[in-house]
Amino acid sequence: MVKNSMLSIGLDLGDKFSHLVLVDQEGELIEESRLPTTKDAFQRKFSSVEPCRVAMEVGAHSRWASHLLKELGHDVLVANARKLRAIYSNPRKGDRADAETLARLARLDPDLLSPIHHRSPKAQADLSILRSRDAVVRSRSLLINHARSIVKSCGARLPSCSADSFAHKVAADIPETLRPALAPILDTIACLTQKIRGYDRTIETLCSEGYPETKRLRLISGVGPLTALAFVLTLEDAGRFRKSREVGPALGLVPRTDQSGDRDPQLRITKTGDSHLRRLLMGSAHCILGPFGPDCDLRRWGLRLAERGGKNAKKRAVVGVARKLAILLHHLWKTGEIYDPFHQSETNVRGHLAAGKAA
Repeated sequence: MVKNSMLSIGLDLGDKFSHLVLVDQEGELIEESRLPTTKDAFQRKFSSVEPCRVAMEVGAHSRWASHLLKELGHDVLVANARKLRAIYSNPRKGDRADAETLARLARLDPDLLSPIHHRSPKAQADLSILRSRDAVVRSRSLLINHARSIVKSCGARLPSCSADSFAHKVAADIPETLRPALAPILDTIACLTQKIRGYDRTIETLCSEGYPETKRLRLISGVGPLTALAFVLTLEDAGRFRKSREVGPALGLVPRTDQSGDRDPQLRITKTGDSHLRRLLMGSAHCILGPFGPDCDLRRWGLRLAERGGKNAKKRAVVGVARKLAILLHHLWKTGEIYDPFHQSETNVRGHLAAGKAA
């Protein structure tokens, strides 16, 4: 990676064309140009440029563009678009102005861009399997809700059942007048269920053959192959975080802050980072705190938090358990330790015993 580059390039990636602005170390504008947003055009352009620091915003094309430019020897910064108020609040916003702002921020201090990490092509391809499964599950839920709504509007109700068994369990309860409308829907739901099962088999194979570290993570109650694999693929490298406690904020599981003087209101969580992984962690937290969740330190801590009362106590408990779960998953992954569901309780007991002997 190039350090202390003399030249800085701001690259505003468009769907068809991208704008490029190049400035030197003194901030003098050297070049403004526009090029097609294609791999061939980028290869030709950046092969002819000496190694520079290149800044771009995260977006649909930033993944392949950043990998390509890194292969060509450039120091690439992919800026977090949420943090670039200098761009999205600019009253004179434009593609060229955005590219120049990126170039000047990269020249002054790369940390001002709040750069993000793009995962490797292989990890992204494997993660796409999980994302595709999620899209199919959402489509099936939409169709199930549609069928129930249509039947309810006619004065009837479909029996309660799981999504997996919906297609064949409710078929006999569809009113005759609605069969022409809903029979194709039930066929589609049944087909989607088979597709989801196929994705589940693929995910199991990926966990066992491609990512054996997920086996250790799945020892935690409420964490299945889907959540474990999503965690490993989304973070990709456990060494990205110096401390496990940094994972919670990275996934948006900490409250926003707006403190000023004596004013420090309680706000919702930031919801930054990967929303898919955050939803999976929240789902695992619900399983841990649910009526059938086995006893463990995480469950005990969450139930104590929920018992504090208040309208949002249960919601805060779920978010808190999800955050602690993310920390625990990262710790197990990074250290290679085996999960002990009562590690904290045993540590406290040993501490009390040691204190008693000392007294």
